[in-house]
Amino acid sequence: MTIRTKLLLFIPLLVVFANIIAYFVFQSGKVVQQSYDEMLGRILLIEQTSESAESNLKLLYAYLLNPRDDKAMQGPTEYQLIQLKGKIQEVSDSTDPSFAEEDYVNLLATFLEQKQAAVLDAKAQDPQSAFEHYMEAEKTVSYIHEEGQRLIDDELAYYRPIIENIRNKNERMNGWGVALFGMNALMGVLLAIWISRSITGPVGRLVGLAKRIATGDLNIKPPPRRDDELGVLSDAISQMSADLSILIEKDKQSLEMQRLVKELELLALQNQINPHFLFNTLNVLSKLAILEGAEKTSDLIVSLSNLLRYSLQKLDKPVTLQEELDHIREYVTIQQARFRDRILFNLYFDASVLQQQIPALAIQPFIENAFLHGVADMEDGAIITLTLTLSRANEDVQIEISDNGKGMTEETRLSVLRLEGEVESGSSTGLGMQNVFRRLQLFYGKEGIVEIRSSPGRGTTITIRIPVKKESEQTDVSVVNRG
Repeated sequence: MTIRTKLLLFIPLLVVFANIIAYFVFQSGKVVQQSYDEMLGRILLIEQTSESAESNLKLLYAYLLNPRDDKAMQGPTEYQLIQLKGKIQEVSDSTDPSFAEEDYVNLLATFLEQKQAAVLDAKAQDPQSAFEHYMEAEKTVSYIHEEGQRLIDDELAYYRPIIENIRNKNERMNGWGVALFGMNALMGVLLAIWISRSITGPVGRLVGLAKRIATGDLNIKPPPRRDDELGVLSDAISQMSADLSILIEKDKQSLEMQRLVKELELLALQNQINPHFLFNTLNVLSKLAILEGAEKTSDLIVSLSNLLRYSLQKLDKPVTLQEELDHIREYVTIQQARFRDRILFNLYFDASVLQQQIPALAIQPFIENAFLHGVADMEDGAIITLTLTLSRANEDVQIEISDNGKGMTEETRLSVLRLEGEVESGSSTGLGMQNVFRRLQLFYGKEGIVEIRSSPGRGTTITIRIPVKKESEQTDVSVVNRG
């Protein structure tokens, strides 16, 4: 569930629950208010009616004393009393049995008749009869007061248990209200804590991971999987950490490759003492040897010149297997001039693999090692074989250098594979096995490219397996940029 869904779901639920509690309390108070309004409304109506009857009696008395004074009939009029009588009748028509006002209404009607009779007698110039009607009306008003008081007492007596019940209900509702408000507050606090923890807790952990990444610690353990936005952010941080680790490792390999290339360039610079002068001198010697009839010597000088030129100009870029083979042929020509018929060199290759790329001087050091350390001490029968073939699945090129020399012990073989060997100071190129192994690993981006099989007295076989590079891939990428 996403954070947005949590907020849109639980907060409205909390608000609805609070509104339900408020509505319940409001309805309970409304019922109590209605009960009080009904009771007090009838009591006030009786009081107003009694006061209106009294006022009408006083006005009647004033009118009888001075029938010519029209002002004596102003104030609460007979019409107002009739209206109050009608309201009392409407209340009596309700289903509430507590208000029995029939006698009270009859008294009001009698009073109105007596008042009307007294007014008519006064207008007829019969003061004696008018006064008698007035006395009867005065008695009726006293009965109205007594009957009104009785109705009020009956009303209060009827509503007393109801009021007690309402009071008890009010106390219970107050208790329920306090409990509901407390429950609502507790739910609100728990919901706030839950939402806060579900947001601030993961955010705090992500901040801790970000600080660790900022300090360079990329070995972070991904937090538990979540299905909200913070889970997506956590996955992004974990992926970023993994990508940073890969990029750092690639940078390390690139720096290692640059270091190896710089070492090669340094070695080249150490041997590059005015190369133009050196090449020109070798060309002069080659032509001089031809003029003197020493054609083999001329060929050997040309091979040496090509060998030096290749070593000095091809160190910072990959070469094809065809170029590496041409360089090996020049090197073998020089070595066979030294060892003559003591060493036989065999070369077998598949022409379809000659355009595959390989780091410069990646095979020649193995051939050189076979000459100098494998078969150099053999008086005759020494054989060095170089074979280049394509695998059956066409996934890699297999380069095999084998000799039938003195071989090496298992300890030495493992030491070479672990890149623990030192640079052979006696080699002509100055490139050790460790340098070649590491360059091959960085160039192709994987380990296990080189295999060595050897045992003392039985020779050594070195196998290099390089992945086949498709024609659609670029072929002009520098070794420095690989890794």
